Amino acid sequence: MARLKLFLPLLIFVGLALLFWRGLSLDPQAMPSALLDKQVPDFSLAEVSNSEQQLQRTDLPQKPLLLNVWATWCVACRVEHPYLNQLAQQGVPIIGINLKDDNSAAQKWLEKFHNPYLFSLADTEGRLALDLGVFGAPETFLVDAEGTIRCKHIGVVDDQIWQTKLQPLYQKLQIERWDAFSNTLPEVLLAACN
Repeated sequence: MARLKLFLPLLIFVGLALLFWRGLSLDPQAMPSALLDKQVPDFSLAEVSNSEQQLQRTDLPQKPLLLNVWATWCVACRVEHPYLNQLAQQGVPIIGINLKDDNSAAQKWLEKFHNPYLFSLADTEGRLALDLGVFGAPETFLVDAEGTIRCKHIGVVDDQIWQTKLQPLYQKLQIERWDAFSNTLPEVLLAACN
Protein backbone atom coordinates (compact mmCIF):
# COMPACT_ATOMS: atom_id res chain seq x y z
CA MET A 1 0.00 0.00 0.00
CA ALA A 2 2.86 2.37 0.79
CA ARG A 3 4.38 1.71 -2.63
CA LEU A 4 1.08 2.58 -4.31
CA LYS A 5 1.16 5.96 -2.58
CA LEU A 6 4.56 6.60 -4.13
CA PHE A 7 3.17 6.00 -7.63
CA LEU A 8 -0.07 7.92 -7.09
CA PRO A 9 1.33 11.31 -8.26
CA LEU A 10 2.74 9.62 -11.37
CA LEU A 11 -0.62 7.97 -12.14
CA ILE A 12 -2.43 11.28 -11.69
CA PHE A 13 0.09 13.02 -13.96
CA VAL A 14 -0.30 10.36 -16.68
CA GLY A 15 -4.09 10.58 -16.43
CA LEU A 16 -4.06 14.37 -16.75
CA ALA A 17 -1.57 14.18 -19.62
CA LEU A 18 -3.88 11.78 -21.50
CA LEU A 19 -6.88 14.08 -20.92
CA PHE A 20 -4.87 17.08 -22.11
CA TRP A 21 -3.65 15.22 -25.20
CA ARG A 22 -7.24 14.15 -26.01
CA GLY A 23 -8.40 17.74 -25.67
CA LEU A 24 -5.74 18.93 -28.13
CA SER A 25 -6.75 16.33 -30.66
CA LEU A 26 -10.39 17.47 -30.78
CA ASP A 27 -11.41 19.14 -34.03
CA PRO A 28 -12.93 22.58 -33.34
CA GLN A 29 -14.66 22.34 -36.73
CA ALA A 30 -16.64 19.38 -35.43
CA MET A 31 -18.17 21.38 -32.61
CA PRO A 32 -21.88 21.56 -33.38
CA SER A 33 -23.85 24.74 -32.89
CA ALA A 34 -26.74 24.69 -30.46
CA LEU A 35 -28.56 26.90 -32.96
CA LEU A 36 -28.53 24.50 -35.91
CA ASP A 37 -32.04 24.32 -37.36
CA LYS A 38 -33.10 27.32 -35.25
CA GLN A 39 -33.79 30.91 -36.24
CA VAL A 40 -31.07 33.56 -36.19
CA PRO A 41 -31.49 35.24 -32.80
CA ASP A 42 -33.27 38.58 -32.64
CA PHE A 43 -31.02 41.61 -32.71
CA SER A 44 -31.10 45.36 -33.09
CA LEU A 45 -27.65 46.63 -34.06
CA ALA A 46 -26.20 49.59 -35.89
CA GLU A 47 -24.80 49.16 -39.38
CA VAL A 48 -20.99 49.57 -39.49
CA SER A 49 -21.00 52.10 -42.33
CA ASN A 50 -23.99 54.04 -40.95
CA SER A 51 -24.24 54.01 -37.15
CA GLU A 52 -27.57 55.85 -37.36
CA GLN A 53 -29.19 52.89 -39.13
CA GLN A 54 -30.45 50.18 -36.78
CA LEU A 55 -30.92 46.76 -38.35
CA GLN A 56 -32.93 43.81 -37.08
CA ARG A 57 -33.37 40.15 -37.96
CA THR A 58 -36.27 41.10 -40.23
CA ASP A 59 -33.76 43.05 -42.37
CA LEU A 60 -31.98 39.84 -43.40
CA PRO A 61 -32.67 39.01 -47.06
CA GLN A 62 -35.16 36.20 -47.54
CA LYS A 63 -32.74 34.00 -49.44
CA PRO A 64 -29.87 31.68 -48.51
CA LEU A 65 -26.92 33.69 -47.20
CA LEU A 66 -23.77 33.62 -45.14
CA LEU A 67 -23.44 35.35 -41.75
CA ASN A 68 -19.75 36.06 -41.26
CA VAL A 69 -18.29 37.07 -37.88
CA TRP A 70 -15.19 39.22 -38.40
CA ALA A 71 -13.05 41.87 -36.73
CA THR A 72 -10.13 44.14 -37.58
CA TRP A 73 -8.12 42.64 -34.71
CA CYS A 74 -8.54 39.14 -36.17
CA VAL A 75 -5.50 37.99 -38.18
CA ALA A 76 -7.38 35.04 -39.69
CA CYS A 77 -10.12 37.42 -40.88
CA ARG A 78 -7.52 39.23 -42.98
CA VAL A 79 -6.64 35.89 -44.58
CA GLU A 80 -10.31 35.07 -45.21
CA HIS A 81 -11.43 38.48 -46.48
CA PRO A 82 -10.21 38.24 -50.12
CA TYR A 83 -12.13 34.98 -50.54
CA LEU A 84 -15.29 36.56 -49.15
CA ASN A 85 -14.86 39.31 -51.75
CA GLN A 86 -14.70 36.61 -54.45
CA LEU A 87 -17.87 34.95 -53.15
CA ALA A 88 -19.68 38.31 -53.08
CA GLN A 89 -18.62 38.97 -56.68
CA GLN A 90 -20.12 35.57 -57.59
CA GLY A 91 -23.43 36.71 -56.11
CA VAL A 92 -23.30 34.97 -52.73
CA PRO A 93 -25.06 37.27 -50.23
CA ILE A 94 -22.96 37.81 -47.10
CA ILE A 95 -23.94 39.68 -43.95
CA GLY A 96 -21.11 40.72 -41.66
CA ILE A 97 -21.11 40.74 -37.88
CA ASN A 98 -18.24 42.98 -36.75
CA LEU A 99 -17.30 41.58 -33.34
CA LYS A 100 -16.23 43.83 -30.46
CA ASP A 101 -14.49 46.29 -32.73
CA ASP A 102 -14.00 50.01 -33.08
CA ASN A 103 -16.49 51.22 -35.69
CA SER A 104 -14.10 53.66 -37.39
CA ALA A 105 -11.44 50.92 -37.62
CA ALA A 106 -14.05 48.60 -39.19
CA GLN A 107 -15.03 51.28 -41.72
CA LYS A 108 -11.37 51.83 -42.69
CA TRP A 109 -10.88 48.05 -43.01
CA LEU A 110 -13.82 47.76 -45.42
CA GLU A 111 -12.56 50.73 -47.47
CA LYS A 112 -9.04 49.31 -47.65
CA PHE A 113 -9.84 45.64 -48.25
CA HIS A 114 -13.21 46.10 -50.04
CA ASN A 115 -16.62 45.30 -48.65
CA PRO A 116 -18.10 41.88 -49.45
CA TYR A 117 -21.09 42.44 -47.15
CA LEU A 118 -24.61 43.47 -48.08
CA PHE A 119 -24.37 45.13 -44.68
CA SER A 120 -22.26 44.59 -41.61
CA LEU A 121 -23.63 44.76 -38.08
CA ALA A 122 -21.64 46.55 -35.38
CA ASP A 123 -21.78 44.01 -32.54
CA THR A 124 -19.63 46.17 -30.25
CA GLU A 125 -20.68 44.42 -27.05
CA GLY A 126 -20.71 40.93 -28.58
CA ARG A 127 -24.31 40.17 -27.63
CA LEU A 128 -25.36 38.75 -31.01
CA ALA A 129 -22.15 36.73 -31.19
CA LEU A 130 -22.87 35.37 -27.71
CA ASP A 131 -26.44 34.48 -28.75
CA LEU A 132 -25.02 32.70 -31.81
CA GLY A 133 -22.57 30.73 -29.66
CA VAL A 134 -19.54 32.29 -31.32
CA PHE A 135 -16.15 31.27 -29.91
CA GLY A 136 -14.13 33.89 -31.84
CA ALA A 137 -13.54 35.22 -35.29
CA PRO A 138 -13.86 34.25 -38.02
CA GLU A 139 -16.95 32.10 -37.84
CA THR A 140 -19.49 31.70 -40.61
CA PHE A 141 -23.10 30.55 -40.52
CA LEU A 142 -25.12 29.37 -43.51
CA VAL A 143 -28.68 30.64 -43.16
CA ASP A 144 -31.66 29.57 -45.28
CA ALA A 145 -34.32 31.84 -46.82
CA GLU A 146 -36.50 31.59 -43.71
CA GLY A 147 -33.68 32.78 -41.41
CA THR A 148 -32.85 29.32 -40.03
CA ILE A 149 -29.22 28.45 -39.34
CA ARG A 150 -28.28 25.35 -41.34
CA CYS A 151 -24.51 25.15 -40.88
CA LYS A 152 -21.72 26.66 -38.79
CA HIS A 153 -18.07 26.84 -39.76
CA ILE A 154 -15.39 27.85 -37.27
CA GLY A 155 -12.29 29.35 -38.89
CA VAL A 156 -11.32 30.71 -42.28
CA VAL A 157 -13.62 30.14 -45.25
CA ASP A 158 -11.36 29.38 -48.20
CA ASP A 159 -11.87 27.62 -51.51
CA GLN A 160 -11.62 24.15 -49.99
CA ILE A 161 -14.16 24.87 -47.23
CA TRP A 162 -16.50 26.58 -49.70
CA GLN A 163 -16.30 23.79 -52.30
CA THR A 164 -16.57 20.84 -49.91
CA LYS A 165 -18.72 22.10 -47.04
CA LEU A 166 -20.64 25.32 -47.61
CA GLN A 167 -21.36 25.50 -51.35
CA PRO A 168 -23.14 22.12 -51.60
CA LEU A 169 -25.47 23.15 -48.76
CA TYR A 170 -25.86 26.66 -50.18
CA GLN A 171 -26.85 25.26 -53.59
CA LYS A 172 -29.29 22.83 -51.97
CA LEU A 173 -30.93 25.70 -50.08
CA GLN A 174 -31.19 27.70 -53.31
CA ILE A 175 -32.88 24.76 -55.06
CA GLU A 176 -35.29 24.29 -52.15
CA ARG A 177 -36.09 28.00 -52.25
CA TRP A 178 -36.70 27.86 -56.00
CA ASP A 179 -38.90 24.76 -55.62
CA ALA A 180 -40.98 26.50 -52.95
CA PHE A 181 -41.26 29.56 -55.17
CA SER A 182 -42.14 27.58 -58.31
CA ASN A 183 -44.89 25.69 -56.45
CA THR A 184 -46.66 29.01 -55.88
CA LEU A 185 -45.81 30.32 -59.35
CA PRO A 186 -48.97 29.04 -61.11
CA GLU A 187 -51.13 30.71 -58.44
CA VAL A 188 -49.23 33.95 -58.88
CA LEU A 189 -49.57 33.79 -62.67
CA LEU A 190 -53.29 33.02 -62.43
CA ALA A 191 -53.77 35.94 -60.05
CA ALA A 192 -51.82 38.21 -62.39
CA CYS A 193 -53.94 37.13 -65.39
CA ASN A 194 -57.26 37.88 -63.70
